Amino acid sequence: MIENVIIIGGGPAGLSAAIYLARANLNPLVFAGSPPGGQLTLTSEVENYPGFESILGSELIEKMRNQAKKFGTRILDENVLTVDFSKSGQKTSAVFPLRSSTAEVKAKSIIIATGAKALWLNIPSETRLRGRGVSACATCDGFFFREKTVAVIGGGDTALEEALTLTKFAKKVYIIHRRDFFRASKIMQERVKENKKIEVIWNSAVEEIVGETHVEGIKIKTVFEKKEQRQSLIKLNGVFVAIGHKPDTDLFKGHVEMDEKGYVKILERRSTSIRGVFVAGDCADPFYRQAITSAGTGVEAALEVEKWLEIRS
Repeated sequence: MIENVIIIGGGPAGLSAAIYLARANLNPLVFAGSPPGGQLTLTSEVENYPGFESILGSELIEKMRNQAKKFGTRILDENVLTVDFSKSGQKTSAVFPLRSSTAEVKAKSIIIATGAKALWLNIPSETRLRGRGVSACATCDGFFFREKTVAVIGGGDTALEEALTLTKFAKKVYIIHRRDFFRASKIMQERVKENKKIEVIWNSAVEEIVGETHVEGIKIKTVFEKKEQRQSLIKLNGVFVAIGHKPDTDLFKGHVEMDEKGYVKILERRSTSIRGVFVAGDCADPFYRQAITSAGTGVEAALEVEKWLEIRS
């Protein structure tokens, strides 16, 4: 049997696409990954998803999964290991063989919705306190830090944007940067410089995030001229890691056209460089990275798949 459509990814983009395709009687198959759910499952509380004043990220994903299943979506919590694009060419009749740890299937069309992962500091305390004061998204979690003190780790445009976003809520925002200059654009640097809530701590790296059940502070190491070192403790309530994101697209390298950072290029209306292969969510979005925007692009991809399958029939 050849599947009408296979969706690779079980986050908001993939599941939203599945809901639409299942309601269109296209019987989608979702490889949701292992562990499934994407970055949303790492978010403790979501207050900016329409229809829910407050909901746990993991609960929101579970509701999406149940809704997709209700309409007939099949979900496998497995990672796709290989996809064969060699027979795609210019033929509308091409099929794509896929293989996971337990399944080998073929599809008439594919939606890539593998998402992106925030880059982290890789220290044990960061992992333990993730969702308990440690975050990688000021837009998602800034509201929870009203009149509190927070730190942003990083020195690029993303870090400075996060810091400026947090000044709408927090009373004090530290930017911790390991160099003595920013890599960010000049306009972002000027905005940070002019904001009285922001204090920059140069030439510094976070060694530990302090706290057992929630963030209470950070220990930083400051380096002067690569010789003298000074350790200090800053008491605060939240840590936002903004050292970059990596799209989860290694599986498609050399096959699907991407930009220099590995984000899948959208050629037109969610289509990729391979006919019959579409993309949705954070793996093609270096800018917004929100659950609701991912869900919207998943719907767009689903509608384009419907049109594609009509052309094939």
